[in-house]
Amino acid sequence: MKNKRKSRVSDKINKVLEVPREIYKQEPKITIVGFDEMLIENYKGILEYEEFYIKIRTSLGNININGFNLSLEQVTEEDISVKGTIESFDIDRILDDEEE
Repeated sequence: MKNKRKSRVSDKINKVLEVPREIYKQEPKITIVGFDEMLIENYKGILEYEEFYIKIRTSLGNININGFNLSLEQVTEEDISVKGTIESFDIDRILDDEEE
């Protein structure tokens, strides 16, 4: 009960201070630049990596990226940059009861 109350108070404070939600909730933020670059912030891990397919784990689910000549250009603890010809991507959403 105290955790929920604390979380609600924290959410209200962050909204008043205009802190972006992806920062205080650790939710992924996906930025796409044209058809050849994707930046994913707040990711949890790389599950699969091929020249034509990349699968990245986030707190909301797995991001599946399909294309050609895909590469991981910049990888840090917080964000990852995918470059190449991006044809499509989708997100396999994780429901609350499925999370670890």
